Amino acid sequence: MSTSNPELDLAWRIVENTGMHMFLTGKAGTGKTTFLKELKRRSPKRMVVTAPTGIAAINAEGMTLHSFFQLPFAPYIPDTVFNAGKDAYRYRFSKEKIRIIRSIDLLVIDEISMVRADLLDAVDSVLRRYRSSHLPFGGVQLLMIGDLQQLAPVVKAEEWELLSKHYDTPYFFSSRALAETQYATIELKQTYRQTDAHFLNLLNRVRTNTADRRVLEELNRRYKPQFVPPKEERYIRLTTHNILAQNINERELGKIDRPTFVFNAVITGKFPEYSYPTDETLTLKQGAQIMFVKNDRSPEKRYFNGMIGEITAIDEKGFYVRSKDYPEEIRVEQEQWDNSRYTLNEKTMEITEEIEGTFSQFPVRLAWAITIHKSQGLTFSHAIIDAHDSFAHGQVYVALSRCRTLEGMVLSTPLGSGAIICDNTVERYTSGIERRTPSGDNIGEWEKRYFHQLLSELFGFSQVSQCFEDVQRLLVEHFHRLYPQTLERFNALSPVFQEKITDVSQRFANQYTRLVSEQADFASSTILQQRLMQGATYFAQELLPFVELAQGLSLPTDNKTLKKRVDETTDKFRHAVSLKHSLLEHVKEHGFQTGDYLKRKAILALEAEEEETSAPAKKSAKKSKEAKLEVPEDILYPNLYKSITTWRGKKAKEAGLPAYCILQQKAVLGIVNLLPDTPKALQRIPYLGKMSIEKYGDELLEIICRYMKDNDLKTNI
Repeated sequence: MSTSNPELDLAWRIVENTGMHMFLTGKAGTGKTTFLKELKRRSPKRMVVTAPTGIAAINAEGMTLHSFFQLPFAPYIPDTVFNAGKDAYRYRFSKEKIRIIRSIDLLVIDEISMVRADLLDAVDSVLRRYRSSHLPFGGVQLLMIGDLQQLAPVVKAEEWELLSKHYDTPYFFSSRALAETQYATIELKQTYRQTDAHFLNLLNRVRTNTADRRVLEELNRRYKPQFVPPKEERYIRLTTHNILAQNINERELGKIDRPTFVFNAVITGKFPEYSYPTDETLTLKQGAQIMFVKNDRSPEKRYFNGMIGEITAIDEKGFYVRSKDYPEEIRVEQEQWDNSRYTLNEKTMEITEEIEGTFSQFPVRLAWAITIHKSQGLTFSHAIIDAHDSFAHGQVYVALSRCRTLEGMVLSTPLGSGAIICDNTVERYTSGIERRTPSGDNIGEWEKRYFHQLLSELFGFSQVSQCFEDVQRLLVEHFHRLYPQTLERFNALSPVFQEKITDVSQRFANQYTRLVSEQADFASSTILQQRLMQGATYFAQELLPFVELAQGLSLPTDNKTLKKRVDETTDKFRHAVSLKHSLLEHVKEHGFQTGDYLKRKAILALEAEEEETSAPAKKSAKKSKEAKLEVPEDILYPNLYKSITTWRGKKAKEAGLPAYCILQQKAVLGIVNLLPDTPKALQRIPYLGKMSIEKYGDELLEIICRYMKDNDLKTNI
């Protein structure tokens, strides 16, 4: 991403090319939301976008933190167990949610200023638990977006009584998990909302709590106690409390001597009330002042979120609006908002947003007045600021910064020093932002470190080795008499793993470490890429005996307690070795690039888990005729075995995948020995998953049935 904004370019490099956590901040109107939209559109990283409130989540086109991580609204107290009936921290996630959590690279939290420290730590606890990682946030990269000088987190007195024993402040930067990390801060400086340098300076003085007497005098020149807004200018009044805005809107609507029209929203599925983007019931008249609450997605771009207009004509079907911001009269149509949740596309293995509910309504609200809270993120050409009852940190700044120009702003009451409420804690934190802002050289080092970290992950075999040893130990302790041949194979391969994989990988690490450090343009270095592809070729070949060992591993036992340990241990070994081998095969063919590697790793991990869940140990066979079957270990029909393996090899070559990714060896044995002749019979074959049957079932049945007919055989199921 190359722009004329150096801070945005730095932010893009950090998110895309490093694993560094980042806090992206800046004054109102500096492009934080635009950056997020561009990131979602272009980044190859697997990300989940969240926000602390329903409205913020809808605006960011994501989910609330509480919803995605299934957290209650009660305070999270570190190192304690919370239990309050249905609001307990159960961590009862679906398999799909767990798979998403394990596969994401980047967690985005928008409007971070409103996120409490304990909420961030609750998120950390979920990520560590389900990613089986001791690293903060489970090793997921964190992108926090927001402005601490705007709205603060809400914390009740009784909640703070509990939390204050564990946190210095309620703000996100007091999170215990975040304190364990190193994170970069990028402050966007270029303002797109306001262009008046004088007005920008006044706003910045308010934002940084340096508004002295002269600044207040300058702002209070806009105090006009008897001001009657010209109708054609479409002024909107910003108030501190919802009831004030509601009363003003109802009063102004009542002054219009025109017929009333009522439009009810159409709500489908799950769409919580706190996330409604506008009123469920809109009461409008011709002449009413409205504000659009959504951007027009049509090519004409006739309106935008925050644009003020007047209804010029209306009937039961809809209405027209005229605005100073658009030359022509606008026929307003109903719009739809989606309440989404993240799901896995089982075919592409990509994280997708699934619509859980919809809210359809005209994209407007009455707009003689709105609350300052609801104005966050909006821009107005003309506004009346009513902030004399401001009660929270950042309210006055949010209100003032909604205005494009000083001339377009009117104060209904003068601003005193007491109206500008700033939290000294925030002031102390933001005063250190410059120290946490990285230079281009810093980011270059982080990029190199991240690249090297991923290489060490790919060419490191400690996890595979540990899983191998765990199975070997299990065999020695419990199965040395039952399965002596299997134990013998493990014992024979143990020194091979040490000599040909572990020892070589350590020497190879020295090579790629030196090449990465020596190459200025390391990511595109031909020498480095050739060496990495050669290394991937070697290790993929040497790992093959272990892949075959893992795929054919079966340790049946009648001991229920032991069976659970056996299943977990063998599954981990099978998953670790197959994932490693598949990644090596991919790099062998395509080289190593950060984005491509991350995407391939996530897809392969999810595919492997899908295959594992189809195994008998993962199934509860409630009906005997649907249960997976026991398979003889000897090959009963060698010629059919040859036909199936030849077909599998051809499919693997076409897909550019290892053969076991098409069909596991245990599944091949089941097909050959049991002769399934119907789709239902195929479902009973061990290690043959639903996706594999959908993809290849017809072809497999054709091969089997032809063989059975030629040899006058009947099914063994």
